[in-house]
Amino acid sequence: MTPFDPQLFRQQFPLLNNYENIDTESKGDKNPLVYFDNAATTQKPQQVIDIANHYYQVFNANVHRASHQLSSQATIAFENARNLTQKFINAKSVKEVIWTKGSTESINVITQSLARNILKQGDEIAICASEHHANIVPWQIVAKQTGAIIKVLPLSSSGHIDLKVIDKLINNKTKFVACAQISNVLGKINPIQTVINKAKSVGAISIIDGAQTVAHVAVDVQALDCDFYVFSAHKMYGPTGVGVLYGKQALLESMQPYQGGGEMIKNVSFEQGTSYNELPFKLEAGTPNIAGVVAFAETLEFIWPLLSDIDQGYSRYEKKLTQYCYQALVTIEQVEFIVDGVPDIPVIAFTINGHHNHDIAIALDSYGIAIRSGHHCAMPLMSYLHIDGCLRVSLAAYNTFTEVDIFITHLKSIVSEFEPEENHLENSHDETIAVNTSPEVKVTSEPKAAMDRIIELFVNTKSWDSRHREIMLLSRELLRLDKTLRSDVTLISGCESKAWLYATRSNDGTYSFTADSDAKIIRGLLVIVLAAFNHKSSQQIQSVNINQYFSTLGLMQHLSPSRGNGLIAIVDKIKTLSA
Repeated sequence: MTPFDPQLFRQQFPLLNNYENIDTESKGDKNPLVYFDNAATTQKPQQVIDIANHYYQVFNANVHRASHQLSSQATIAFENARNLTQKFINAKSVKEVIWTKGSTESINVITQSLARNILKQGDEIAICASEHHANIVPWQIVAKQTGAIIKVLPLSSSGHIDLKVIDKLINNKTKFVACAQISNVLGKINPIQTVINKAKSVGAISIIDGAQTVAHVAVDVQALDCDFYVFSAHKMYGPTGVGVLYGKQALLESMQPYQGGGEMIKNVSFEQGTSYNELPFKLEAGTPNIAGVVAFAETLEFIWPLLSDIDQGYSRYEKKLTQYCYQALVTIEQVEFIVDGVPDIPVIAFTINGHHNHDIAIALDSYGIAIRSGHHCAMPLMSYLHIDGCLRVSLAAYNTFTEVDIFITHLKSIVSEFEPEENHLENSHDETIAVNTSPEVKVTSEPKAAMDRIIELFVNTKSWDSRHREIMLLSRELLRLDKTLRSDVTLISGCESKAWLYATRSNDGTYSFTADSDAKIIRGLLVIVLAAFNHKSSQQIQSVNINQYFSTLGLMQHLSPSRGNGLIAIVDKIKTLSA
């Protein structure tokens, strides 16, 4: 086999090679994309993109249900993907490969088609403290439905499942054990074989979440001897909307369909009831994501040689990249890793002392560097580690050492440029907001003047990194909310970076808002948002078009109120309080 070449590998991904900064107004100030958010989703190689288009252009038809040529061609390609998946994970039979739309749906199928019919009052479900919400919430739902109890497997200081307590927490009461092979935050390979063996010893059913595994490690479900294994195509260079639920055939046969309709039926009758199709179709209701499944077959052809290479060139490159990035982060004094040790796959989680995670991520984005901040759909893990969230850098084999250098250079610059967050000063509550955005924008409580001056400031600022800098400067001008008013009542629900909003209504019926946030970037955005809403009547507030306002400021591409920075939550709370 040809030795793994990172540059040749990278060239197969069109977005990475053809990327142009979305800030099209920028003149000569474009940043190259550094994509370090691969744990969320990976980029797609050209051959995977091409085959999806080829399906729609050449043999688009529904599968299994017609006798014409197009349907036959589509069905052959669709089922070929199932055959390849069986081989990829070494399942015994194609009947053990069920298509879903992702790992999340796969786990929900297990909980509602199987666990709900097995569990009873007092039975126990064991899951790990580091699980993704997708492997927590479905179990919480079924536990509530059945009266079962969830037990949480703790972590060692290195972030692995702590095996010292496994005998106590997985016992004769345990009916299901559901664990990720690799955490999407910690990047550590769990001792999953020990967990599976322990589950088997007490008669419990084992479910392994392999969403973060399949792009990095070869999987053999027969060697693992787990009962179920789930993963998603989009984490392994494949299309979105395609997932795999592997299950041992006997268990799948025992499961009641999670959804009804379409291909999952054998016969439907008002008089005699309905009988279900055989596996795997019994658990696949409705028209599937045919183009996605066909493209997934191409994904397997793409990644399989890399994972099965006896020279392990692909894996060795990822490990070198992980080590290089980790050691570079070690050189930054303010970096604190959330668990001990270098991760097993290129997923590195950390915080920056004195700086809010959201501020760091947005600042890096202004330089074209995409990393993730927040709780990473693992809020119980954040609580377990006593942190509000963290930064996550997740790399893939198309990333380079040069990109790591760029990331580290900008991270060091950001940390040194912006002063550490000081302790929140208790200031008296003032019923008006002083909008003092820069030397050119004077303090004023006149709403139109405040908006006009902010618009003037931003329309003269062309690049995203310059606009980001202005927002950070604006954060200094927000009159901070009195600490006594930072409560559950004033907390803005839906804003990942904690933010609070307090409203007062004057005798003339106009409203004034005071706000605060832990993140500088949100405080700057609050100055911008409140300029649009302060000192207006309820009717005026309801008529504000925040999208048009942000579009005028040139911020929609980067900070659309519909995105996860909490802006839509802030606007909703303002409109609710004034309604």
